[in-house]
Amino acid sequence: MVILDHFFRSQITDYRSHFAAPMSAEIPTQKKLDRHVSHLLPCRRCPRMKSAPVSGGAIVSDVMIIGQAPGPREPLLQRPFAHTAGKTLFRWFQEFCGMNEAAVRSKIYFAAVCRCFPGKNSGGTDRVPSPDEIRNCASWMDSEIDILRPRLVIPVGRLAIMQFIDCTKLEKVIGRKFRVERAGHSFDVIPLPHPSGASPWHKIAPGKELLGRALKLIARHSAIRGKKGPATASRLQRLIRADLVPT
Repeated sequence: MVILDHFFRSQITDYRSHFAAPMSAEIPTQKKLDRHVSHLLPCRRCPRMKSAPVSGGAIVSDVMIIGQAPGPREPLLQRPFAHTAGKTLFRWFQEFCGMNEAAVRSKIYFAAVCRCFPGKNSGGTDRVPSPDEIRNCASWMDSEIDILRPRLVIPVGRLAIMQFIDCTKLEKVIGRKFRVERAGHSFDVIPLPHPSGASPWHKIAPGKELLGRALKLIARHSAIRGKKGPATASRLQRLIRADLVPT
């Protein structure tokens, strides 16, 4: 009887383990991100914002590009960096990383300090989000970092850079790589200046040279190299070694 009792107890334990395992399995990253984006899009936390949130889609990636906030056209076109600044940003990635706009959008996750268009200020330029609006939106970025656990984060523009490191002057941070921790995760940060045509900083010295350094750091980063096709990656490696990547 003792032997039989032990046998049945072991069978019950195996039975429970077999059915309990799937319930305790971790939710796949894609499913977590899909759920996150579905919760983000209806967000209306900030009453002064002039649009719904803009999202680049639930792209599972170990690289994140962090913008500042959408302009007036992004909500209409329903994607970040959809106008003039975006054309410049994607040209940088094409020239230095061998990735065109379609490749960048399909392989890199896009986030922003604020996801909604803030509207215009009295002078007619885009309004800078207020500290409370930035705080309201910060939890979305923290959740994305927690879900994706990125290896590389690329903040674009001073407001985005300041969410990760001190940035009193662009000259002190552009062209450098930083190790940062946020949302319980450590990752590399390589800042870029904002590609807006309103600022000539990235077109003249010392900004032009520092931008080239930053883009070379991005092109060399293992998280970016893994997103290129074999031929493109090989060609860029030869150019980088020869210091022929454009600046």
